Amino acid sequence: MPDMRRLTPGDLVEIAAIERLKYRYIRALDLKEWDALGDCLTEDCRSAYGDGRFSFEGRAAIVTFLKDALGPPTRISSHRVHHPEIDLTGPTAATGLWALDDVVIETEARLTIRGSAYYHDEYVKVGGAWKIARTGYRRIYEETESRSDTPSLVLTTHASVHAG
Repeated sequence: MPDMRRLTPGDLVEIAAIERLKYRYIRALDLKEWDALGDCLTEDCRSAYGDGRFSFEGRAAIVTFLKDALGPPTRISSHRVHHPEIDLTGPTAATGLWALDDVVIETEARLTIRGSAYYHDEYVKVGGAWKIARTGYRRIYEETESRSDTPSLVLTTHASVHAG
């Protein structure tokens, strides 16, 4: 556990930059901005989503997986990360632990998937900018619900995102 009294103002600036990086990754994921999402990752990034069931090596493989999983227009996602615990482990390295709450609505199948997890990340500073070098999460829970079971449930608005 880092000693908060030993953090310098410069350390706090670096931690804020890492927080912005993670928020940008989540925004790009939900808005299907695949190029922006890829820009958050190192070329050799590694991922292990869903307790490692979905593990990939390399930026291209990770972006392809996420695009295939969440890219179709019938899938609407909302990811929220919070309670970051970020530790600077060197001048160009850091780790992070984030709480995740997510919802995916599959409109065609009339299905909602909700869950909670903890992301475990590693970051590196490359060319003056922080990037995600390793990411993944372990689920606390995941549940599915048929939207057909609730006749009054109607999706009245959603962003029609068709990013490249």
